[in-house]
Amino acid sequence: MSKNIKLFTLTLLLALALALALVACSSGSDEAEGEKLRVAVIMPSSITDLAFSQSIYDALVKIQEERGGEENFEFVYSENMFQVDDAAAAIRDFASQGYDIVIAHGSQYGTSVQEIAPDFPETVFAHGTTNRTFVDEGITNVYAYEAASNEGGYVNGVMAAKLTQSNIVGIVGPIDVGDAKLYIEGFEKGVRDTDPNVQILKVFTGSFGDVALAREAADAHISAGADVLIGTGQMVVGAIAAVEEEEGRVLWLGTQSSQTNLAPDIIVANQIYDWSVTLREILDKVENGQLGGEALLITLANEGLYMEYNEDFARLDEVRADAEAAVQGIIDGSIDALP
Repeated sequence: MSKNIKLFTLTLLLALALALALVACSSGSDEAEGEKLRVAVIMPSSITDLAFSQSIYDALVKIQEERGGEENFEFVYSENMFQVDDAAAAIRDFASQGYDIVIAHGSQYGTSVQEIAPDFPETVFAHGTTNRTFVDEGITNVYAYEAASNEGGYVNGVMAAKLTQSNIVGIVGPIDVGDAKLYIEGFEKGVRDTDPNVQILKVFTGSFGDVALAREAADAHISAGADVLIGTGQMVVGAIAAVEEEEGRVLWLGTQSSQTNLAPDIIVANQIYDWSVTLREILDKVENGQLGGEALLITLANEGLYMEYNEDFARLDEVRADAEAAVQGIIDGSIDALP
């Protein structure tokens, strides 16, 4: 064989080897890019509750859209998990099925996450609203998240104090814990800072989901003269129904999810929870190899919380400037929204 033929053959073989290597690299890259992130979420109520559960569902839909759809980001959910034992079984089942991230959306699920997470060290767990990551117990695959709900609560308190004509406002509380507690405390401070002469009526029903009890509490406040009401939790649809029957004589300020479409004539504004801010942060950390061990917070400053105003509310001009000033004050630190 001549030297030229040998050289040609060697060059051809090298080119072929390089081509195969490039194909292999491309195939491996495509495979990596094609990996689907799988997320499961357990929530205490319906994805259409206009409150806590809907807020996490809406955030997951938003993240899925941002990431290019279901082919890149899959999520499944179990709703109406009121019973903690049922939720615990669902958490364990999703982890056993190999979901990358299992979200237990409810502080009542904390003990279940604490018990289950060590059995699945390669699975990422997240739960809220709480700041408990269990790192001090040697658990390293749990994220916690919570909302500075007192901030929007304060803003709603400012608006309530400006809008009330009876000088009486009412709170329909669920259980005095977590973001519900923070929200109500922020509201009370916003009212007091704006007008200390406004009387605040407050009832805790002892339940996040009992719609009938929420309605009874709202009716009691209205009978006592309250003309602006707030509440939190999935039970608020009962309270809003009571307010709506007053045909504009009583107003409502919402939180967690947008409630305006439920009663557009009497809802002034809503504090919205946008959990996509937290979810993005968790996903970025997980994709960089951090499986847990951190507590995250949504605030007005990071836009995980924001105020949505009902543009069709007839008296919005009376309060919007004060509300927006309160938002800015909380963000820049000139207003303390903590009790």
